[in-house]
Amino acid sequence: MVVMRKIAMIMTLTLLGSMCAWSQTYRYEIGPALGVTGYLGDVNKSNMYKMPRVAGGGIFRYNMNSRFAFKGNLLYVNLAGDSKNIESKFPFDEHYSFTSHVLDLGGQVEFNFFHFGDGPRYKHYKRISPYIIVGLGAELAFANGNTSFGFVIPLGAGVKFRVKERLNLGFEFTMRKSFSDKVDGITDLYGYNHGIAKNTDWYSVAMFTVTYEFSKRCVKCHYIE
Repeated sequence: MVVMRKIAMIMTLTLLGSMCAWSQTYRYEIGPALGVTGYLGDVNKSNMYKMPRVAGGGIFRYNMNSRFAFKGNLLYVNLAGDSKNIESKFPFDEHYSFTSHVLDLGGQVEFNFFHFGDGPRYKHYKRISPYIIVGLGAELAFANGNTSFGFVIPLGAGVKFRVKERLNLGFEFTMRKSFSDKVDGITDLYGYNHGIAKNTDWYSVAMFTVTYEFSKRCVKCHYIE
């Protein structure tokens, strides 16, 4: 009987250990981002990708649980525009073009539609999940010799895919509302002071991400993390 009890105890400990190892998740992710940008503003009011440019940088994500995550980003965003062939005319039919270099630093909250990751079957974890984004950030823009600072509100959606343990691929699209109205180097084009609420500058970032997870979180038993 003593031998049987020892065997049963060893088997139980082994099973619990294997369950813990199998249901391990990770708290943090870090990795590069690369994508395409678009611009809407005084120099382009219709086709956002009339003059596409590139964006690149890095992201850091804290996975609070399988549904919610907090993400920080530091991105370099290149934007461009040209007043040729646009419906709106500049005063005195002037021509204006610009190239803007933007440093975008921000944070977002992500909500996954599914329980994302690897984990216990009863939690219905998925290796792929769409998600939505809302956040707040700041921008430092350099356009045609002018420098401006402003706040940004990113709104968007994306999808994550677990390639294998600790390695994820992602794609997301965000529209970023700028509150400086100087991303394109000009403001109050027609002599009207629109104020913060009605400025015309937006830019988009459609980017791919590759992230690596670290800092293990072990799910020990029944709904306790």
